[in-house]
Amino acid sequence: MAAEQPNIVVFLVDDMGMMDTSLPFLTDAEGQPQRYPLNDYYRTPNMERLARGGIRFNQFYAMSVCSPTRVSIMTGQNAARHRVTNWINPLQDNAGKNGAPDWNWAGLKKGDVTLPGILSRGGYRTIHVGKAHFGPEQHEGAEPLNLGFDVNVAGAAFGAPGSYYGEKGYGHGTKRAHHAVPHLDKYHGTDTFLTEALTLEAKQQVAKVVETGQPFYLYFSHYAVHAPFESDPRFADHYKDSGKPANAQAFATLIEGMDKSLGDMLDQFDELGIAENTLVFFLGDNGSDAPLGHQHAVACAEPLRGKKGAHYEGGMRVPLIAAWAKPNPENGWQNRLPIPENTIQPQVASVVDLMPTILDVADLDAPSGHTLDGHSLQTLLLGQPDEQRQEQFLMHYPHGPHRSNYFTTWRDGDWKVIYHALPEDSTTTDDLRSSGIHYELFNLRDDPFESTNLAESKPQELERMMKGLIGALKDHHAVYPVDDQGTELRPQLPHH
Repeated sequence: MAAEQPNIVVFLVDDMGMMDTSLPFLTDAEGQPQRYPLNDYYRTPNMERLARGGIRFNQFYAMSVCSPTRVSIMTGQNAARHRVTNWINPLQDNAGKNGAPDWNWAGLKKGDVTLPGILSRGGYRTIHVGKAHFGPEQHEGAEPLNLGFDVNVAGAAFGAPGSYYGEKGYGHGTKRAHHAVPHLDKYHGTDTFLTEALTLEAKQQVAKVVETGQPFYLYFSHYAVHAPFESDPRFADHYKDSGKPANAQAFATLIEGMDKSLGDMLDQFDELGIAENTLVFFLGDNGSDAPLGHQHAVACAEPLRGKKGAHYEGGMRVPLIAAWAKPNPENGWQNRLPIPENTIQPQVASVVDLMPTILDVADLDAPSGHTLDGHSLQTLLLGQPDEQRQEQFLMHYPHGPHRSNYFTTWRDGDWKVIYHALPEDSTTTDDLRSSGIHYELFNLRDDPFESTNLAESKPQELERMMKGLIGALKDHHAVYPVDDQGTELRPQLPHH
């Protein structure tokens, strides 16, 4: 029985940046894919397979830490608006010293407008498999079933698994039992790696719903490739002679295991006869956390600078691939949204655009009164330029200390400004006065790898960009870090 709406899959990988793949996303001056050494280290044949049948974005942004991105996918709102501006510690408010005291530590709650909630009411079976991290323990957001999902497998308050090993019960009975992955008891004591167990569960849920003829929304959110960096034995031999540290080898096995999961899902859609009616969005939730160097250096996301948590591009640029699981131009759904094969889309987009895009595809609307910061990617998915789209992205992190501290970044066209509300290694107002407020300014067209800070040499451009940053925060009703007296530290224009 054919469903009356297309199936939609969001395949989300934890801590996977743009360079953690054998599929090149960066391009040369002619717009052709350009390989870098990391592309030759990782093995992701199924990402390559998906991209051959669809479009990949090479300027796609996520928040630079996980919970903010996940809530943005659920709500279509920038983190500055929904105020989940930090990763959610499941046990205690982790605003951090001088962090915004009124940020949304509690996360999502029952009654919030969410993408799965709208889809569920609109006829979809909504399935959550894997990592949730939408709210802390003892709060409604800890349970995806409270947030619009009809099914929850393995989702809980925490963001990192107790263990990837079935032999260790995925954390049950270990010193990391507070992060033990739920609902997978039948695999305990087996050699089933967590990534594989989640894939088996996802396939079972998909098979069940396909029998009913109901369309499904599958939010398949892998715990991989988040720490702990436990090697997936299925792929360890591929990296043992790489010369890279053991942690980096283990990270690569997590990447390859995630990629196998993607391939297994694509195969299943084909076997069930639903691949042509199934639209897949593959993405990471923040920049890479590969254990290959300091978060502000060029190492784990080379040639991009920075990693997860950082204010540089390596911290917030992520892979996005959009494709029908099996391209067929004759298919009715694909006729409506003919995604070109093996195409690279260079325009700026971000995770807030997923919800309006998916609602467009499903022919559903967000309730009136719910603010969507994102805009549908329909035109970009056709491989065409969208002249109406503003090339802008706001990443606001009013927290510390955690990797980068108390920063806001604003991308507008070719320009990017980074504003540091407090010096990197200090949290007192006296230090702020003595060191001066720190600005960084980059032209990403001329300097895509952020090597030259133009803040002093381009004062007018810096002022223009800071006005844009301040305006964006105001428009989003953002919250701010505070000094030791509790006074808000709002961004300031530079003094020439």
